[in-house]
Amino acid sequence: MSQRRVAADDARKSEGADFSVRAEVAISPQVWFFFEDTQLAAARKINRKVSSGSLKDELQGKLVGRKASVGVIGLGYVGLPLAMEFCSAGYSVTGFDIDPEKPKALIAGRSYIEHIPSERIRKALETKRFGATSDFTQLTGMDAIVICVPTPLTRHREPDMTYIEQTTATVAKYLRAGQIIVLESTTYPGTTEEVMRPMLEARGLKVGKDFFLAFSPEREDPANKDFGTGNIPKVVGGTTKNCLALARLLYDGVVKATVPVSSTQTAEAVKLTENIFRCVNIALVNELKVVFDRMGIDVWEVIEAAKTKPFGYMPFYPGPGLGGHCIPIDPFYLTWKAREYDSSTKFIELAGEVNTAMPEYVITRMTEALNLAGKSLKGAKVLVLGLAYKKNVDDTRESPSLKLMELIEKKHARADYCDPHVRVIPPTREHPDLAGRKSVTLTPASLKRYDVVLVATDHSCFDYDFICRHARMVLDTRNATAGVKQNRKKIVKA
Repeated sequence: MSQRRVAADDARKSEGADFSVRAEVAISPQVWFFFEDTQLAAARKINRKVSSGSLKDELQGKLVGRKASVGVIGLGYVGLPLAMEFCSAGYSVTGFDIDPEKPKALIAGRSYIEHIPSERIRKALETKRFGATSDFTQLTGMDAIVICVPTPLTRHREPDMTYIEQTTATVAKYLRAGQIIVLESTTYPGTTEEVMRPMLEARGLKVGKDFFLAFSPEREDPANKDFGTGNIPKVVGGTTKNCLALARLLYDGVVKATVPVSSTQTAEAVKLTENIFRCVNIALVNELKVVFDRMGIDVWEVIEAAKTKPFGYMPFYPGPGLGGHCIPIDPFYLTWKAREYDSSTKFIELAGEVNTAMPEYVITRMTEALNLAGKSLKGAKVLVLGLAYKKNVDDTRESPSLKLMELIEKKHARADYCDPHVRVIPPTREHPDLAGRKSVTLTPASLKRYDVVLVATDHSCFDYDFICRHARMVLDTRNATAGVKQNRKKIVKA
């Protein structure tokens, strides 16, 4: 008798069912044998009657004893750090990604995210508790499955749920009794309950009894030296009380503290609230920057003075536009969902409009500065400093630098870039024509070739005294040149 046939017989006994017909399918040797859909559904119904109470206890025991196997779907800026934390906590972890190059790199001990050193990957591999794959049939062997996939916007700035829906369909295909599924991807309130739950229950298993479902929003801040995955409190919401209890146990071993809330919808709303708070306040200072500039007032000096107040004020800083996966996107998830309830979100939408307009404002300031120097933007050569969306990281998601380069070239100027953290521009859906361009090396000769050096991201590795000494003009959107003492006539704030 084949090993899979034995597994099937054991599975059938555990389900408490008696079938006269046996079905066997050709699948990879890493996964359990699967019954034909109708037989599996019947077995699950019987199993729910006889052992649903023990499923929670069994999973709870695995979580408490760090015996649970954890699968993390999506090995990007959220999923990979989380997988490393689970591994460090003693769990057996398998990372899943549809891009086969990521698992290959990780298995070879190579990190593709700058703030996750390759040494950490190699140490995780040495423990024999970490692996990575594009074979999603292995999901059946996981006790906990954490989903960290992108949630972008469509062209019309509406939620693009493709990644969540496709991932949930895959999880549903391999779902078995006794698993907990947690979504971490930022999304609109109701996604876990309205989108994921029906798909996961479609084959007969019931949430809260046969399997468990929760939402816990990611709170990653790449390259933050003070706060990482392990010491940031984790908000957790469950579909049922059992779901919440098990989700808290899952995260209690890897984070500083868990913060339970009453529902998955509340947890989803928490993440949106955090990012909308930042979006609105950044829009405020961006608008103030434009107004103060016309008044001849330096907004950066205003902010530095205002933040000396020990109460009632929190500093936010202007820039060339919003970047990263959260702030430019998440507010629109709520504005879209609000329409279902006949609610307008004028304040949030206005903030989005202000922030979205910032790259155009930068181009306007560049045009004005060139005109004063007797030059035109048309035909000019511009060097954009910093391609990443924030300082000291290699993350280019939604980076305003990409938009700026595109706008510059639409004005019939040439845009190059320099970013030691991003040597080559990766492919993006929004800016495909920029993919493959390489970072320029900063030298006195290279700086002099450009009519304008545009500081879009204030990396610490840039020597701003050197840049201002050799550049013809420096357009500073980040106040990076504040400490430069000489050549200040070359500096234009934007």
